[in-house]
Amino acid sequence: MSTDTDILISGGGVAGLTAAALFGGMGLSVLLCDPAPPVTDAAAEGADLRTTAFLQPARALLEDAGLWDRLAPHAAPLRIMRIVDAGGPEPEARLTRDFDSSEISSGPFGWNLPNWLLRREMVARLADLPSVDYRPGTATKTLLTREGEALVGLSDGTRTRARLVIAADGRGSPMRDAAGIGVTTTRYGQKALAFAVTHPVPHDNVSTEIHRSGGPFTLVPLPDRDGLPCSAVVWMEHGPEAQRLAALPVPEFETAMMIRSCGLFGPLTLVTRRTLWPIVSQVADRMSGERIALIAEAAHVVPPIGAQGLNMSLGDLRALRDLIAARPEGLGDRAMLDSYTRRRHPEVRLRAAGIDALNRASQISAQPLRDLRAAGLSALYGAAPVRRMLMQMGLGARAPEPAAEGSALRTTRDI
Repeated sequence: MSTDTDILISGGGVAGLTAAALFGGMGLSVLLCDPAPPVTDAAAEGADLRTTAFLQPARALLEDAGLWDRLAPHAAPLRIMRIVDAGGPEPEARLTRDFDSSEISSGPFGWNLPNWLLRREMVARLADLPSVDYRPGTATKTLLTREGEALVGLSDGTRTRARLVIAADGRGSPMRDAAGIGVTTTRYGQKALAFAVTHPVPHDNVSTEIHRSGGPFTLVPLPDRDGLPCSAVVWMEHGPEAQRLAALPVPEFETAMMIRSCGLFGPLTLVTRRTLWPIVSQVADRMSGERIALIAEAAHVVPPIGAQGLNMSLGDLRALRDLIAARPEGLGDRAMLDSYTRRRHPEVRLRAAGIDALNRASQISAQPLRDLRAAGLSALYGAAPVRRMLMQMGLGARAPEPAAEGSALRTTRDI
């Protein structure tokens, strides 16, 4: 049965753009629909000022998608993940523990890039792929599926038939809702402030997460800006406090940052506007339905701890890529999508539960519990095998299945 496209991707965020580059590079015809044109300039209204840390396992996927060479010149390596407990009576560092990538690998944990720049480079990559039809400003509206295809209604009044629909359209995914797939949502009463700062003390490619109460204050390395060390900051707080901070005049906000960062980097200078994001955890009841696969925030949303969010999304794409490469003739059929859910859903639920526990621990305000949190961090760090295991788990590394992996790689090269 003929269709208009092999794969229709709903949603043009970082995950949707990566999916289009990956599957377009495999020779599949791809239609990528995004209701809003991408903002690819940091100074433009609506620019996403958050950053994404691509962990080590992501690099191979980005290379397969033809994206890594474009991103590498802009990436800041993350060699050490530093956890600072500042949960004492005064806002000062009382316990510092470094998780060093050299203990488990010759390379860094990963690389950090601004989200707006990711979109710029990814859109440029799609322009080089004749098999990708990228339609910014076009939304998906309706979904009708049958055994052999999906029929998707678009906001321009047209309809497209596809063998597979990939929902990458966010936590409120219209395609997920149209497929009748429910979600379980946990709300924490938190919001995250995202912005960038410069500071006099070099970050030395160390990602620093400072815990006190309300949520972590995390500084992630960025390339130098105007000759000064620069970091992306995610500051998680209880909702009312986050809103108060977001409304402070810049001098007062910079004073608040200095206190919350324990002065570890010297005075912090705000160099971008502040954006505010709600913190929730959300997991779809299943990862697929008839002719549809859920990825990224359509499938799972987690608090921004441990750089897990997008890297879980890339795990979704790896699973789909391997299934498609192993049996391209079955693209989008029931067997393929059932396998996808079996591969991904248990791991997604496990990671979401782990991050939920870490986030709840970071919110603690009672002093005795903060002391207990510090003691727990010290104990985990002190046991070298446990420390290395935690770092491996954080990277999302899993032992490959040799036969399936070899088959997938061979087929990918042949497509």
